Amino acid sequence: MSLSLVTRSVLRKPQRALIPVLNIQTALVSNDIGPKRAETPEYVVTPSRGTYDTLKVPSFKAYETRGPPRGHQNIAYFMAGALGVTTAVGAKDTVASFLANMSASADVLAQAKVEIGLGAIPEGKNIIIKWRGKPVFIRHRTQNEIEEARKTDWKSLRDPQPDEERVLKPEWLIMLGVCTHLGCVPIGESGDFGGWFCPCHGSHYDISGRARKGPAPSNLEVPQYSFPTEDTLVIG
Repeated sequence: MSLSLVTRSVLRKPQRALIPVLNIQTALVSNDIGPKRAETPEYVVTPSRGTYDTLKVPSFKAYETRGPPRGHQNIAYFMAGALGVTTAVGAKDTVASFLANMSASADVLAQAKVEIGLGAIPEGKNIIIKWRGKPVFIRHRTQNEIEEARKTDWKSLRDPQPDEERVLKPEWLIMLGVCTHLGCVPIGESGDFGGWFCPCHGSHYDISGRARKGPAPSNLEVPQYSFPTEDTLVIG
């Protein structure tokens, strides 16, 4: 073959691109499915096992929460204390206003006490007044009634109480006119003991207002009272 023919045949052949030759290395890679072949280019250097520490835990200290500076903490404590003091002062004012509104007015206080002139009540008679929505018995007792009330064996009574503890002045007996059984109003100068009788269920009280017979469990209640003057009675 002549030189010209060889040159012409070379020029006719297409030029091939330079492609790196892959060196197929067979390696077994363990996974969940099974062994498989891994292809590594010839010009890539594969590190051997143990070259890198794959179990090293990365550090996250840069992301940790850091507390505020000491100065900021002092400011926070001061604000919390100031808020607590303000709340306490506000609560005190609220309670004071509430109690002021709950206090009794002048007309209510006037009804809480009642003043009675005793000069118009004859000896041996009763009068009934109204106090706080309840009847009050006022009895001007005679000397015989006083002696009868005091000679009674009070220790044997259902609700033991001597007559001296039920009166401030022997001649004046002041009691609530409400039966201690079921709240009826007893009738004066009646009953088996010369005192009061409750027609509702038959309770009897003596001239000192003590329960003597019937279902009444206790004596007639004695309210708080005083004698500002010789002939004046104040109840309440």
